[in-house]
Amino acid sequence: MHLLIIRLSALGDVAMLVPVVKALASQHSNIRITILSQKFLQPLFEDIAGNVSFIGVDKKGEHKGFAGLNRLYQQLKAENFTHIADCHDVLRTKYLRMRFALSSLFGKKIPVAHIDKHREGKKALTQEENKVLVQQPTSFENYAETIDKVLGTNLLEEISMRNAKCVMTNAKCVMRNDSQPDNTAQPNYELSITNYESRKVGFAPFAAHAGKVYPLEKSLEVVRLLLARGAEVYLFGAGKKEMSVFKEWQKEMRNAKCVMRNEEAPKLLIAAEVLKAEGKKGFKAELELMSTLDCMLSMDSGNMHLASIVGTRVVSIWGATHPLAGFLGWQQNPDDCIQVDLPCRPCSIYGNKPCKLGNYPCLNNITPQQIVDKILTSRPLP
Repeated sequence: MHLLIIRLSALGDVAMLVPVVKALASQHSNIRITILSQKFLQPLFEDIAGNVSFIGVDKKGEHKGFAGLNRLYQQLKAENFTHIADCHDVLRTKYLRMRFALSSLFGKKIPVAHIDKHREGKKALTQEENKVLVQQPTSFENYAETIDKVLGTNLLEEISMRNAKCVMTNAKCVMRNDSQPDNTAQPNYELSITNYESRKVGFAPFAAHAGKVYPLEKSLEVVRLLLARGAEVYLFGAGKKEMSVFKEWQKEMRNAKCVMRNEEAPKLLIAAEVLKAEGKKGFKAELELMSTLDCMLSMDSGNMHLASIVGTRVVSIWGATHPLAGFLGWQQNPDDCIQVDLPCRPCSIYGNKPCKLGNYPCLNNITPQQIVDKILTSRPLP
């Protein structure tokens, strides 16, 4: 039996597939599992198990356009997959499913299943009036359900047991402990006020959409407060805009070193530069650095999921989006979600809608001190 699991993007969504694949590979060592995703995401699936492999998609080169998609199908066909699980369900993956379905008409039938994204529930969650604040199935559960549909396995039950569930009432998080957490990816919750000096805190202040990004001037204040408590802060982000902001923050912190403990230069580090100085590069090196952190501060973004799958505690900031939509990081404590209760929240699943109030009170009403207090407080799973 050879299963193809398809999830082409985005970064966070592909990262959420990792614990599901781990569970499947462990539960069914006799099944060959191949992941189809973008090439740069291959490190996420390395060393999971001997029965897991990866095929990279080059959407800007070899697999670009309609001709490239046909080329990709021919490559996949040569692998002789016996089952297909489409965990993305977009135009490209629908086309690939169609090609496999057509080939089944003239040869051996290949069972194919695609993800249920529960759009109706998410629409009710984000509607302007009479919001239905009900926890939606997580992406982990949706992926497991898709695999179960095509293989006839019982993966969904295991994933639901492993991942702590978030039960929401009136937009307030309560943890329900269904089982022992997965020991291979258990967040580190040892951080506390009493042993905080010299702790390593990661900070990923950017996200794809404005509805997810905490105001940068407030983010700088968060950095200032953390440094004043003696933390080492690692900034994550590699784009030109991100690097420009990080350099400016470093400059400001050097100028403000007199207010820091012992009047030493603050330990504000750019993750990409730290790795470069150590002779390391690439996605895998970044994951390794994340795994050494005591805590990661992140928006509702891919970095939340990357830190989660390497077992690091994540304090996450939620603005236009909401954990109820099912995108909280793997085994993260819902009490580590920082959010304000507003009638308009959530207004978007992805944070890509402009704020109707104009000033994103969902983000601006969160204070830097609230964030730092959350980071400094130990939040163990029940």
